[in-house]
Amino acid sequence: MALLRKTTAAKVLDLSKSGLEKLVNSDPGFPRPIKLGENRQSAVFFDEGEINAWIDAKKAQRLEVAA
Repeated sequence: MALLRKTTAAKVLDLSKSGLEKLVNSDPGFPRPIKLGENRQSAVFFDEGEINAWIDAKKAQRLEVAA
C-alpha cells in the first residue's frame, strides 16, 4: 500500500487540488482522504490502491453502459 500526498493524487488524476476536493465531496464512491494528525495543517494522503480500484470501477461502468 502506497500513500500519495494530496498533490500527487491530484496529478495522477490530472486534476487541480481544488478539483480533487470537489471530487471527494461530490462522489461518495471516491476514496476518503487519510489525515495524519488532528491539526488543520496535518498532511492529507490518499491510498494509491483505492484510487486505482476507483478508476477500474469507473472503467467497468463505462463498459457496462456501452454494452
